[in-house]
Amino acid sequence: MLDKLKVLLFGAPRDLEDPQVHHRMALIAFLAWVGLGADGLSSSCYGPEESFKMLGTHHYMAVLLALAVAATVFIISYAYSRVIEHFPFGGGGYVVSSKLLGPNAGVVSGSALLIDYVLTISTSIAAGADAFFSFLPLHYQHFKLPIEFAAIMLLSGLNLRGVKESVTAMMPIFLTFVLTHLILIFGTVFLKLGEFPAVAHEVHSGFHLDLGTIGLAGMAALFLRAYSMGAGTYTGIEAVSNGLSIMREPKVQTGQRTMIYMAISLAVTAGGITLGYLLVHAAPEAGRTMNAVLTDRFIEALGWTGRHRAHLFTIVTLFSEAALLFVAAQAGFIDGPRVMANMAHDSWLPHRFATLSDRLTMQDGVLLMGGASLMTLAYTHGDITTLVLMYSINVFITFCLTETSMIRFWWQKYKHSGNMGREIYVHITGFCLCFFILMVNIFEKFSEGGWVTLTLTATLVVLCAVIKRHYGWVKRNLSRLDEIMTALPSDGPAQKVALDPKAPTAVLLVGGYGGLGVHSLLAIQRLFPNYFKNFIFVSVGTIDSATFKGVEAVEEVREYTEQSLQSYVELARRWGLAADYRMAVSTEVLEEAEHICLDVSHDYPRSIVFAGKLVFQHEAWFQRLLHNETAYQLQRRLQFSGLNTMVLPVRVLSPVTA
Repeated sequence: MLDKLKVLLFGAPRDLEDPQVHHRMALIAFLAWVGLGADGLSSSCYGPEESFKMLGTHHYMAVLLALAVAATVFIISYAYSRVIEHFPFGGGGYVVSSKLLGPNAGVVSGSALLIDYVLTISTSIAAGADAFFSFLPLHYQHFKLPIEFAAIMLLSGLNLRGVKESVTAMMPIFLTFVLTHLILIFGTVFLKLGEFPAVAHEVHSGFHLDLGTIGLAGMAALFLRAYSMGAGTYTGIEAVSNGLSIMREPKVQTGQRTMIYMAISLAVTAGGITLGYLLVHAAPEAGRTMNAVLTDRFIEALGWTGRHRAHLFTIVTLFSEAALLFVAAQAGFIDGPRVMANMAHDSWLPHRFATLSDRLTMQDGVLLMGGASLMTLAYTHGDITTLVLMYSINVFITFCLTETSMIRFWWQKYKHSGNMGREIYVHITGFCLCFFILMVNIFEKFSEGGWVTLTLTATLVVLCAVIKRHYGWVKRNLSRLDEIMTALPSDGPAQKVALDPKAPTAVLLVGGYGGLGVHSLLAIQRLFPNYFKNFIFVSVGTIDSATFKGVEAVEEVREYTEQSLQSYVELARRWGLAADYRMAVSTEVLEEAEHICLDVSHDYPRSIVFAGKLVFQHEAWFQRLLHNETAYQLQRRLQFSGLNTMVLPVRVLSPVTA
């Protein structure tokens, strides 16, 4: 019953051997725009509002603000399209910083990105709830936080089923948002065409009035502050380069096309909404977003006030806005686990975050992102102003590191070839804009919540460094086992000895060919001298997020696993032992290993299974998080299936003893 419920909720397992499975999971540019571009497009629901509020009574600056927003979107988007071109395997800011600035810069960028994607989910859900409750009475506000929690849990479940399924299910919402907001923006501009002379006069008189009172420097400071406080507008741009691995081939062209879609849609929407605020003289209202106010003023300009169709348009527009913000949380669930997997592959995070479920999703990463987002919402009580501030700071830390990386990339190219390329000027411009926005946000909002996100990011960087150090220590400690390889006889024929199904059989689980596996084989011989007549080596080739690039990658893992097993069999036969191997390729090591061992026990009834397990001289609570418990879990399963299993301890000495 539990298995049927799991299939119902998360879908049936996918077949790794199916050549079309990766193709069917990958997103075309349009679907990538929906799944990843929604993060950028949805920021128009809260970014322009924050900027416009900072103008205070100086609304005439909204014209320049709209132009500046659109220009910034295009500059950052173009810079990231060049990142896609030079780093076609995805990973975004983490990979770029790691490759071009070094691992230390990479872990800072990756940590900022992880906090960023947690805040992507929290901010999008909170803003979506604000938009939804904008057309409800104020006394319903206490229901907002529970609905936000429910939305995160629902999205977590959808993403455990798979990326494409979750994106396809939300596509109608995305298209409804685009259509209603195009009507809202261009309809507002068209209806106010006759008032353009009055608006132009208002802008002109406001400019001259401020010039005489606060001066040009004061006007520039006011404008730049408002421009910087709208940093949330640009927060979703990097999502496309981070999610390149889920796009359909050719990935570079698909990614760049997706970036174009997102840049145009975000520039038009964010810039158009900012201009719309000015044209309708929008002002903040309690319990309502500025976009809700803009929609009401648009309805009034149409003369639809009180009519059924006006009410319907308002509901559809605000509901699509709320729903799109929920869709935008997808970027956190799509890209967050992928950044986590990249960092886990480099040993900055526990290796388990690189594993895939039988639905080929990064299950642990999805669950962690969802849980962290719930805690963030609980901490901020869903306050969108605090969330946007925290969100913006981390985004621009990553932006600055990425732009610095690309500047160094082109500078190195110039030193080697003498050709710098025009792209470096785009990255220099992008860096200046991003660094300025970052500094203003930190300076202005440090005491209002900026310190929280900076502290969290710094804490995560330190934690990653501790994890990396631990894995490095374990690797160095286990390298002593490789000395066994140098002591093994290098010559002598490998004589094939027939296996006896009735004789005692040792079933040994091994990984790649090396000192650890040979150590386990020697340990069995030492513990049970001349008892076992057959040796069956078992290995499961693991497909994780780093290796799953298509059916070709599956074959590469299969070939590597088989070659390692053949090396073990050849070594055993050189020692005069009867040996063979069994293998499989899967994302689920435990279940597959259990099936293989049970199959072997049917052919060789007198089998005993042996599995290695790292045993630390000084056990710590966190070591179970960093190292899997496969040996103990397999032992428990096989024991209840009637198959004897022994765990072979592999000692890991303390740093002092080692």
